[in-house]
Amino acid sequence: MLVRVLTAAVLLAAFLAALFLLDRTWFAGLVGLVIAAAGHEWGRLARLPAAGALLYGAAAAALYGALAWAWHPLAAGDGPEAATFVAAALFWLLVVPIWLKRGLAQPSAALLALTGLVVLVPAGLAALSLAPAQLLLALGLVWIADTAAYLAGRAFGRRKLAPSISPGKTWEGAAGAAGATLIYAIICALPGAPLGAYVQGAGWVAYLAVATLLCAVSIAGDLFESAVKRQAGAKDSGALLPGHGGVLDRIDSITSTLPIAALSLHWIASR
Repeated sequence: MLVRVLTAAVLLAAFLAALFLLDRTWFAGLVGLVIAAAGHEWGRLARLPAAGALLYGAAAAALYGALAWAWHPLAAGDGPEAATFVAAALFWLLVVPIWLKRGLAQPSAALLALTGLVVLVPAGLAALSLAPAQLLLALGLVWIADTAAYLAGRAFGRRKLAPSISPGKTWEGAAGAAGATLIYAIICALPGAPLGAYVQGAGWVAYLAVATLLCAVSIAGDLFESAVKRQAGAKDSGALLPGHGGVLDRIDSITSTLPIAALSLHWIASR
């Protein structure tokens, strides 16, 4: 547990420094490195050979880099970016729930490889489309939902959420995540808070509905990666991060949440 906490503290400090101190070009490069590492892990889960997994990680980062360069500066309201994020949102909201319900049933390496690009590339582009403060708001929601789910699940968990995929997750944990997410969303939209100027009157209903949706999607991202790992017979996606496993293990909920968060924050700011 101590190793896990120390690793998390180092990662958080490094991320905050990179987010607020690095030039956006350097930050984009750092996101590309994360995608390359996560892509390599995804390639191994897709049963690609070692060299193939390395090439897959490089290809995922290259696709991300090419789109980021072509669409620079990225904005969620621009046509290509919006279409990409909408496609990613449809994948997480429609395809993933059906996929999880039916089970992965040994999908082909080609299908998993294509899926990995849908998981990783839009999330990386969404991270670049958000201003640093907005990105931190979105990630804060994911972190709070994940922490609340863990604590509520340990304290009150009885009914399994998806026992065949992730036996540790419970409906009570999911409810705790939803409650904590709503509290976080309300705090972020109070007068003087970052979103306080944008959420007014009846807009609160839609705003809180979106926050709840983001919480649900973050759980779906976690479950989907767990299902892929279970299909591959792996406990963790890798061993790069002491106490945490691989890069995918740390960004699973983020990959599912960021494209929808980018669209949502653009909608909120443009109202």
